[in-house]
Amino acid sequence: MPIDYDDMMQSGATGLAASYDEKDVMLYALGVGFMRNPLDEQELPFVYEGGTLKVVPTFASVISRGEAPPQRQRMPQKSSINFAMVVDGERRITFHKPLPASCAVLADERMLDILDKGEGKGAVLIQERVVRQADSGEKLFTMVSSIFARGDGGFGGKPQGGPALHEIPERAPDHVAEVDTHADQAFLYALSGDRNPLHRDPAFARAVGFPRPILHGLCSYGTACRAVLATLAGYQPERIRQFDVRFSKPVFPGETLVVEMWTDGGTISWRAGVKERPGTIALNNGLCLLEGPA
Repeated sequence: MPIDYDDMMQSGATGLAASYDEKDVMLYALGVGFMRNPLDEQELPFVYEGGTLKVVPTFASVISRGEAPPQRQRMPQKSSINFAMVVDGERRITFHKPLPASCAVLADERMLDILDKGEGKGAVLIQERVVRQADSGEKLFTMVSSIFARGDGGFGGKPQGGPALHEIPERAPDHVAEVDTHADQAFLYALSGDRNPLHRDPAFARAVGFPRPILHGLCSYGTACRAVLATLAGYQPERIRQFDVRFSKPVFPGETLVVEMWTDGGTISWRAGVKERPGTIALNNGLCLLEGPA
């Protein structure tokens, strides 16, 4: 069943209820590579509840979608997506306040746009998710996401649109950090909620066009956030007010991300290449807005 634009644009939900706790926060931090050095006292507060537990900002991307009463959800009636062919496109998270170490949340979701790249070229679905604390109603973050549905183009929609991409400066980067991934990292990261077999099952990965399982794009995203936290934010997650990315190329578990960063006051431009494949940019058009002194 192909995409019906009007049908998909009416889909969404309000009052999606979910929660997370300290275990979820710590598991996510381990999943994006914290504590490679078990004696690193700067990273310890992200994985150990011995003091005030810190939350990696990109943890926002895996907070459970939750459930809403049927009258508050509108599912597509005339459309379907081939989820076996779906990969992440872009992600923009704007933080309204720092994430607490445990929280009950409510979320509202709506479709912002759907772009048609053509038959055999895929479609881009752009969605907004606003998440607030269940008890106070205060906004925690707003996330705008796009997914690239590689098998669903050609439905007759417009080819261009969506949020403008952040431009990377043309000068040499001000900072460069190398951050590793482990060969088994996708299995650990999957425990934060994304069980897509593309990231763990070799036969499934081959069936959808990859030589082997790829690392979750959002795992690479969190790994890059770890590099920015360490290099420019003094491991103070509350300083990060926005964190954007465009997913350009897959990363294979075990590869090393080379995160390049440009500083212009509190505006950090960033991108990440793959050390083992020179010239490959996996994460591009990155933007981090920092607040306050390090």
